Amino acid sequence: MSEVENGVGSIKIANEVVGIIAGLAATEIEGVAGMSGGIAGGIADILRKNNLSKGVRVEVGETEAAVDLYTIMKYGVKIPEVSREIQENVKRSIESMTGLDVVEVNVHVQGISFEDEEEDDDEVEVEETEEVEVPRVR
Repeated sequence: MSEVENGVGSIKIANEVVGIIAGLAATEIEGVAGMSGGIAGGIADILRKNNLSKGVRVEVGETEAAVDLYTIMKYGVKIPEVSREIQENVKRSIESMTGLDVVEVNVHVQGISFEDEEEDDDEVEVEETEEVEVPRVR
């Protein structure tokens, strides 16, 4: 939880609030089908606006935040480009709304959605992927 003291009192921002901001900012980007709550048996729950903090992990300090986003992309998008847009939008949104300095936004693509945009199913079948620990330095 982030806490800021000022002359009038204190302002506390819960970690879940930062997570909701991040989830909303990520799903605003064209090419994102939704956030992934995790993959089990090849089925990923697509979490839309009704549960935006799922698929988001945040670490919030007094002045900084780091974010991990677990996403499902739409089939046919350029994943690196969409991921960069997600990173920029999430960083900009959190910093402008909370005043926290975002030091990291990591995008984990958990699957690809093959469904049409018009369909509003809560579950989308995706290829099962294995999460690989990515080294932070070369």
